[in-house]
Amino acid sequence: MDPRERIPRDDWADQDLLTRSEATERLTAEIADVTASLERSDGPDSAERELLERRLNGLREAVRHLAGGSPG
Repeated sequence: MDPRERIPRDDWADQDLLTRSEATERLTAEIADVTASLERSDGPDSAERELLERRLNGLREAVRHLAGGSPG
């Protein structure tokens, strides 16, 4: 594409751009799902439990990051 040509609209216009609030809502829902998986009566085996706990910690850290508004 010739650099002087301009597409009719920006290519990011159709992407699903989340606000911090929307991202926090989605992360919170995922935290609830992972927590429920860990608390099932037929709970995960030890390897799966470790992975779920690591995921849960990562999700919680992401929520803290969004709530604090820290860059990066």
